[in-house]
Amino acid sequence: MVTRKRLRSILTALGLYVMAGLLIGYFGVNAYSGNHGIKAKEDIDRQIAALTAELHGLQIERAQWERRINLLRPDDIDADMLDERARALLDYADPRDLVLPIKVSPPAPAAAPRP
Repeated sequence: MVTRKRLRSILTALGLYVMAGLLIGYFGVNAYSGNHGIKAKEDIDRQIAALTAELHGLQIERAQWERRINLLRPDDIDADMLDERARALLDYADPRDLVLPIKVSPPAPAAAPRP
């Protein structure tokens, strides 16, 4: 009977160690790949970097537009900018402007498939 008690105590201790190992493994896997884990944090950091770069580009574009809009303000209007915008919107050209026609070649006909 002593051997069964000894076997039972060894198996009980081994079972506890296995359960503790499985529990630690479960939490370790979730710490890496869970919704709030290390992998998710890396994905969020990549998204933050991409959105920061996009924000920087949009801020530059906004500054350019604000600079152009300031040139069209009624209290301090830039004559060149007004002239450029009026010509673009109305499709007008000054007789003194130099206009260079560009030849556009027609697209080559597609070859007929051979039978």
